Parts: sequence; C-alpha cells; structure tokens
Amino acid sequence: MSTTQISDKNKQYMQNDHKVVNQVLARCAPIVVERASGSFVYDMNNNAYLDFTTGIAVTNTGHCHPKVVKAIQDQAQMLLHTSVTTYHKKYIELAEKLVSITPDGLDSVFLANSGAEAVEGAIKLARYVTRKPAIINFRGSFHGRTLLTTALTTSKLYYRENYEPLPGSIYTIPYPYALHSKFKDNDQECVNDVFRHFDILFNQFVHSDQVAAMIIEPILGEGGYVVPPDGFLKALRKLCDEKNILLIIDEVQSGFGRSGKMFACEYEGIRPDIMLMAKGIASGMPLSAFIASKKLTDKWPSGRHGNTFGGNPVSCAAALATISVIQEEKLVENAKTIGEHILQSLQAIASKSKFIAQVRGRGLMIGIEFFDAQGKPSHDLAQAVIDKCFDNKLLVLSCGSFGQVIRLIPPLNLSLAEANQGLAILEKAIMELH
Repeated sequence: MSTTQISDKNKQYMQNDHKVVNQVLARCAPIVVERASGSFVYDMNNNAYLDFTTGIAVTNTGHCHPKVVKAIQDQAQMLLHTSVTTYHKKYIELAEKLVSITPDGLDSVFLANSGAEAVEGAIKLARYVTRKPAIINFRGSFHGRTLLTTALTTSKLYYRENYEPLPGSIYTIPYPYALHSKFKDNDQECVNDVFRHFDILFNQFVHSDQVAAMIIEPILGEGGYVVPPDGFLKALRKLCDEKNILLIIDEVQSGFGRSGKMFACEYEGIRPDIMLMAKGIASGMPLSAFIASKKLTDKWPSGRHGNTFGGNPVSCAAALATISVIQEEKLVENAKTIGEHILQSLQAIASKSKFIAQVRGRGLMIGIEFFDAQGKPSHDLAQAVIDKCFDNKLLVLSCGSFGQVIRLIPPLNLSLAEANQGLAILEKAIMELH
C-alpha cells in the first residue's frame, strides 16, 4: 500500500471518528495509532512517535511488553470471566502480590476497573466503618469523573461545572503548592499555612469528629505534578491519628514505580489506612484496586460493595506480569536514575529560558511549569511547546489548573538514548518560544 493510500486511510478514520464517536471524548494528538512497542507508538503512515505520555501513566513497562502480552494471551485461552459467581486463582494471586509490595499492615484487597471506581469504593468503606459523613480533599486534586469523584476533583473547573449538584460533605484544604502560595520561597511556612487551614476548617466548618477520611495524592497529578515539601505527609498522618480520621493515599498516577519508589508514599515512610492504585497496575488492561487492613475491612459486611468486571482474570494476569517485569528488570531503579538525568537536564534548559517558572518531579513523573512575561501561569506557552514537540514526533501532555504545566510520563524502561532524544526535542521547542 502506498504512503498516499495509508494517509487517506488515516484521514478517513479521523473523519469516521468525528461522525460516530461522542465529541465529549477528548483526544490530544491528531494521529490514529495502529501499533506500539516499547517507548514508541506508530501511526497509520508508520511514523514513529516517542511517547512521553504512556496513556497517562499507564504503560509503565512500555508498550506491549512481550512478557505482559504472553500473560494476556495465555490467560485468554483459559478463563476470560467469572465475576463474583466463583473464586479464581489470578485474583487471589494478585491480591497476595499487592499485599507483599505495599506498606506493612495493608492486607485486604478489592479489585475494580478504574481509578474512579477505586476512589468510590474507598470512600464507601471509610464512611461505612466510621459511620461519619465528611471527607476532606485537597485543592488541585484529581480523583475521577463519576459524580462523587468529580466532587472530589478540584484540579480545574472544567471537570466540575454544569454537573451540580455534586455530592456534599466534602471540604477542601489547600495543597502545599509553594510556587502558587504567598510562601513561594519557604516550603515549611507553606506547610504551616496548610495546617492553619485545618484549624479554620475544624473550628468553623466541620467538627473533626464528623470526618471519615481525607484523601490526597502524594504527588499532585492533574493539578500540576507538584511534589509536596518533605515532612508534609508525615504531619498529615500525625493529624489523622490525633483526630481519628482515616488517611486515603491516591497512588493511581504515582504508583507502580512511577515516582522512583514502588509507591510515592514510601518517600516519607508512612502507612495509609487505605491506598488506591490503578493506571500502571496492568500495563494497559483495565484494572484498579484499593487496599486496607483486614482490621478495617472486617467491619464491612459481605455484599455491601461489589463489581461485575473488577479483577477480571485477564487483567489480573497482566498485572502479575507487570509487577514481575517491574521487579525483575529493576524499573523502579531505572525510573529514579533516568528521572534524575531528565530533571537535571531540564533545569539546565530552564536556566536559559525566561518562561520556565519551575521544573519538578520524582522519578519519571516530571512537570515543567510555564509563566508568561507578566509572571502568570501560561497555557498558551505550554501548548506551543506541546505542538512543536508533536511536529518533531514527541508526544507530551499538559496539566495544571491553567494548563500551564507540561508533564513527562515516559515508560519506566526508557533508555538513556531515548531520554536524550526527547530532551533534544523539548529543548528545541522551548528555545523557539524566544
């Protein structure tokens, strides 16, 4: 088939998409991807694009890792589905594996399909066992798109407006985002200010005795790839213990090696009461989980929560293979090493650009924040860089409340050569802003 024919076919698929797919489903890059391997996706013209998006932090082991593909194929020939009608061994084996890699004391697993489902289940658990109604979330958070998770999401108004009334008894506290606070040069004072807001909350809005749980991302995701100051999560754990509030850590985007640790909360050595996970858990197969202690879940009677497709045998097989690849190929360590190289390189680029306000991140979860000449967050500058990267066959995404942050989330097995290829494209795009 000629290049022209393939190109016409690509255009035809795009036209068909516009005709039959609900326009509410947004897509970022104007290509139809036909196949993918490792760190690259290929369009219908066989153009290779270096993928620093990984389906939004999903394909942590790279696209179509052969061990994961084989696990999916093998399982698909044996058992596709059982739901809750029977037990199946892959669910049990995966639950055992998750218990072994999460913080001590988390030993009771529930599997679902998406991050939003994991959040919903965790909130139901927290409210049921505590018999308390209120939930605390954090400004800039993203926890999903169901009605409850939309109410918990404050990363941008676009996700919330015109869906009111949203579920209530949710109270929002500032995330310690120093760059956007009045304490931009003092991390500790920024943290102190967050806890002053807790004092106001508990004295003016809701009694702490009525709070079932607080939910937080250990690294803010859609809100801008913000790493909280050291010690913040420990202080939050202490507050929850003092107030008898459950702490839910949302590792949906930061988990499974993405941060340079298996889970980002490990940086502060804290144990959440409930941990959420999804995205990178199964290399692209639909799966999520929340894990708590049996001491907690034993108070939740059988049948009070359920899921038809959660813990599907094929998805569980993919997750087991994914975790094996992460461990055997030392992808957590690679994420830390390559991530540090990318951060250092970006900081050097930032020193030459008047438009980069900050480069930050952990592991291969890295954000580049753009401010305009007036010192305001700039969606336009970030989008210009994204467009220039696309023109040079690099896929990157934005985030942040104003769309002012470019996030880099490549596969955890990204090579040094691939990292440098992406950095060269990014530097060219950023320097062209000037």
